[in-house]
Amino acid sequence: MPKLPRADPPTATGMRVLYPCKIPSMRAQALPSLVLLLAVSAGSPLPALQAAPAPAAAPAPTPAPAASGGGDNEWARGAVFYEVFVRSFKDGNGDGKGDLQGLISKLDYLNDGNPHSFGDLGVDALWLMPVFRSPSYHGYDTTDYEHINPDYGTDDDFAQLLAAAHKRGMKVIVDLVMNHTSSKHPWFVDANSGPDAAKRSWYVWRTDDPGWIQPWADGKNRTWHQGNGGYYYGVFWGGMPDLNFRNPAVRQEMERLADLWLARGVDGFRLDATRHLIEDGPDQQQVDTPETHAFLKELAAHVRAKYPQAVLVGENWTETPIIAAYYGGGTELPMSFDFPLAKAIVQGAKDGQAGGIAAKLDEIAHLYPKSAIDPPFLTNHDMIRVATEMGGDLGKEKSAAAVLLTLPGAPFLYYGEELGLANGPGTADEQKRTPMPWDGTEIAGFTTGKPWEGFATGKEKTNVAAETSDPQSLLSHYRFLIRARHNSVALRKGSLTLLTPATATTPVLAFLRITPGAAGETVLVLHNLGDTPIEAGPYNVPGTPDPYFVSPGVPPLSGGSGAWKVQLPPHGSGVWRMRVR
Repeated sequence: MPKLPRADPPTATGMRVLYPCKIPSMRAQALPSLVLLLAVSAGSPLPALQAAPAPAAAPAPTPAPAASGGGDNEWARGAVFYEVFVRSFKDGNGDGKGDLQGLISKLDYLNDGNPHSFGDLGVDALWLMPVFRSPSYHGYDTTDYEHINPDYGTDDDFAQLLAAAHKRGMKVIVDLVMNHTSSKHPWFVDANSGPDAAKRSWYVWRTDDPGWIQPWADGKNRTWHQGNGGYYYGVFWGGMPDLNFRNPAVRQEMERLADLWLARGVDGFRLDATRHLIEDGPDQQQVDTPETHAFLKELAAHVRAKYPQAVLVGENWTETPIIAAYYGGGTELPMSFDFPLAKAIVQGAKDGQAGGIAAKLDEIAHLYPKSAIDPPFLTNHDMIRVATEMGGDLGKEKSAAAVLLTLPGAPFLYYGEELGLANGPGTADEQKRTPMPWDGTEIAGFTTGKPWEGFATGKEKTNVAAETSDPQSLLSHYRFLIRARHNSVALRKGSLTLLTPATATTPVLAFLRITPGAAGETVLVLHNLGDTPIEAGPYNVPGTPDPYFVSPGVPPLSGGSGAWKVQLPPHGSGVWRMRVR
């Protein structure tokens, strides 16, 4: 095979990093596995690419069941998704608000389309937060499902974005807010005109207020709201009336809208508030009802029949057993965000303890169907950012990232997370969604005008330009990990076998990622979540280790086949393919 082209990565005195060649899971999968060793020291030249030995059959440990399975959504298994709030990503016209042209101008930062370059982040797919017409800054109250929000551009701009992303090998999914509309949507304006309105039955009405309260832990607001001639149901607030999914016309309209955007080229949907579609009564009867599951199965079957590769990702913010039910044994949603695992990863990295993560992974393995594609993540637009959770501790942020990007499924990153972007001042949701800092200037390269929202503190150092040139930055850490993931079939597609007991009190999270058969591989993954060095092992794993990724200061494995151990530095991680001769 000819030598692969490469850009010169940054250097740092005394730093040793494994720099895997990027081989994206959706492109060039047939290429031989290659690993580029980057021993960086002052003035030292880059070594040539070294071909890793051919992979061997998997060893004996029994894989957890959650990572196997098949189906037309297999492109998503192993892919790295990137959540984009378009308003805060990049302004393309100087009005202070991010837009589609701005996003297009920064696609090369996310994925430049060259599987052998090192200058991009390397993500495989984008999730766009709401881009349809809406009166709010966030867009979760839709007024027109068929057209792009003018703040972000035009329908033609969206078509251009899709073409540009697909050209680079990236898929694009968009937020489809089905549970409710804006109270300013023409459907609700008609419905609220009186009891005999044509669209009255498209929403949920009754003649009295039964006094129901929002069905989440800190919910205190009423869910029925005074309208014209009755009370209408809106679980979030009166400005977001819930659609009536018991009405066949509503179900058919949502299926038509899904068809419309899939025909335009989107690759799937993130489905907002899927637990809340159909309610049966007060309290917990407002969530997870049998009719909700029935409609999601209907929608999934409809989409699969026409667009079999399209993915549906549910937002079910609840506990693992309830999330598991939304997979429907393989007949409902193919993906559902893993909120409990996100909490466990962030807490584990914060506290320096791996047991909670191991316990959650064990629970998933026992409850999820084999066809499930688990979408792990750290935080999203509704949560305190991970950098703020970690108090700006770079080591803890790196630990959280390393765990996330070595897990099965399809990890999701929240824009700016790869930089260590923190919350802005205050607790409002806007402070979780501040503009992306591209450089350290006053307006951070985000706009030529006045930003729609203030920047989070620290943009002078926490920005793309500064971190791109620093091999020890969080951005470089993410890039290296994503390249390791792309280069390993086991990290992308393999099952997970825990080596850390679910009941353990230890800073070391250890597991195997396994793909079986003659063409498969076994990968040993070790993470030290703690603030002090620790010896990890011994691990009874056969084979000879070939590193895919090691943090600075991680020495080679020692002890020999069946008794591998290593001294992990604080927040150090290592990923080794175990080659069996």
